[in-house]
Amino acid sequence: MSHSVTITRTVTTSNTTSTLVVNTGYLKTVPGLLKLVQLILGAVCVGLASWYYNNRYDYTPSLFFLLMATTFLVGTFCLLVSCLFSLSTGGIISKTIYELIYHSIGAILLIAASITLLIHVNKNNNSYYHEKFLIAAIIGLINGILYVVSAILARRSYRGI
Repeated sequence: MSHSVTITRTVTTSNTTSTLVVNTGYLKTVPGLLKLVQLILGAVCVGLASWYYNNRYDYTPSLFFLLMATTFLVGTFCLLVSCLFSLSTGGIISKTIYELIYHSIGAILLIAASITLLIHVNKNNNSYYHEKFLIAAIIGLINGILYVVSAILARRSYRGI
């Protein structure tokens, strides 16, 4: 089964030793924009959760949230960098089942971690960390929803719809 690969605009920067090709056109596509927003929201979640994490109390839900946010921040960063620095990766990887599996698992785990943290924060709302973890959990839910959208787009791309 053959697939067509569309390569959009590129910017080439060259120096004396090597040439760096950046596929900036990928960021103008819906999957590229979604990955960029997921990366930014993931960085905010990891920043908030790690800054206010305190292991002296029972913060197992915040640790779970921090681990899931960090895991998918790193994975999304790797996907985005791969698509930006390889002309064919953005068009080819979306045709495989990898993105469908990655975004589906990311959506499930981020939403589960965010809901778990929301429940924990609402039970212990007298804590100093209440607002910070509440904000992180809400941003995590939004990020999980973006992963659902990415999974839907990956399924359509994988099935050729």
